[in-house]
Amino acid sequence: MLNNFAELKEFWHAELLGEDKKFSWLKILRRVNRSNPHNCLFWLRLSQYLYNKKNRTVKSWGKRINKSLVRKFGVEITLGAEIDKGLWLGHPTAIVVFSGLRMGKNCSIRQCTTIGSSRPGSKGISIGDSVSIGANSCIIGDGLRIGNNVNIGAMSFVNKDIPDNSVYITHKENSIRPK
Repeated sequence: MLNNFAELKEFWHAELLGEDKKFSWLKILRRVNRSNPHNCLFWLRLSQYLYNKKNRTVKSWGKRINKSLVRKFGVEITLGAEIDKGLWLGHPTAIVVFSGLRMGKNCSIRQCTTIGSSRPGSKGISIGDSVSIGANSCIIGDGLRIGNNVNIGAMSFVNKDIPDNSVYITHKENSIRPK
């Protein structure tokens, strides 16, 4: 993914402006300066692009940009994660994604979300197209598959496969007991 500058420009066009609008560098820079989600996406995609280069110096620039995203926003999306075009980070705060993720097009991740494996060196997680992940959600497992057009509710814990066209909600019960 993101092997050439034309692809990077395509990703920026889709994620920062919207594919239905005409591409403009001025509009891109204005959005990046005015909005934290757009700023985070701009630098995330640039770091992924630079990391995929063969030159060690350029690759290290990509790593450095990615580390600055962790410091500035608390967004730790590992550079090995394969995230397709159309990503949306609603509130880029405390988002952690491990390197074994393959995510489809037009997905959204909200704040305080963790997507990872329960142990190092395990199979990756596959997330389909048009998936919406609610705030404070946790997707942990080995070889999980989340289908297309899935909505994962806020504060959900996912540790099993979810079929296409589903809504996933973790039910919790509150109980108040006397002392």
